[in-house]
Amino acid sequence: MKNKEINIRDPFVLVHDGHYYLYGTRAKTCWGKADGFDCYVGTDLENWEGPFEVFHRPEGFWADKNYWAPEVHFYEGAFYMFATFNSEAVERKGTMILKADNPLGPFVLHSEGKITPDEWNCLDGTLYVSPEGIPYMVFCHEWQDIGDGAVCCVELTKDLKRPAGDVRTLFTASQGRPWVRKIVHDRFPGDNYVTDGPFLYRLKGGELLMLWSSFGEHGYVEAISRSDNNDITGNWVPDEELLFERDGGHGMLFATLDGKLMLTLHSPNETPLERPAFYEMEERDGKLAVKAVSPQTDVK
Repeated sequence: MKNKEINIRDPFVLVHDGHYYLYGTRAKTCWGKADGFDCYVGTDLENWEGPFEVFHRPEGFWADKNYWAPEVHFYEGAFYMFATFNSEAVERKGTMILKADNPLGPFVLHSEGKITPDEWNCLDGTLYVSPEGIPYMVFCHEWQDIGDGAVCCVELTKDLKRPAGDVRTLFTASQGRPWVRKIVHDRFPGDNYVTDGPFLYRLKGGELLMLWSSFGEHGYVEAISRSDNNDITGNWVPDEELLFERDGGHGMLFATLDGKLMLTLHSPNETPLERPAFYEMEERDGKLAVKAVSPQTDVK
């Protein structure tokens, strides 16, 4: 299977034991009923085996829709999936943590319910571990609740089962100006700005960056914000220039098997046309830039 045949949103790549494990949101069921997550396995970012179902809705599980943005992180000897869920009955999206002994699962429920506040609509949780070894979950408080969508964080217990502190707002979408654009929605009048898909990355010099997505002049975009103390506790300042501005986003960075820095994101941002795309990256004077477009991507 080639990249252009894989129909997912929110791609996430885990590199482990000589293989790439590609997870994502099933695009065809993204906006409605859903019951699981898949993984594709390869060794060259071009040819993939799968999909292999790595999580399936257990009997009695509260969530039956909006299975979004699965990320798998290796932490303390196990594989942990951070994933967003929703239900027809509750209509309050939130991120939970699942666990498995290997990248292909099966993943089982691990956290004691949602890590995100029950009364909020939240999505896109990701793991960050501080230099002192303290685990945090970074996530988005959705614009549908607050208008100006926010990126937040919460400290986790060492076993990743529950929050270990209060939620802290790191920044809001409108702080992405001058490039950020508001969205118009009939059900939610007013100035609405989106935050999606946070992902933490540390530059070679130690500077802590956060990739995140919103909407700009040309549609869905990938942006960067920077911590002023190189930790999650700092003040976050957005770059004026976008990392990707051509209708693609919800990206993450990983090192390839031969040591290259790679960005993956989905593009276009239109269901059911989404595909994973891959871009080789490089650091230039403390900034990330696209070095080359991988030949296997079908991004236009």
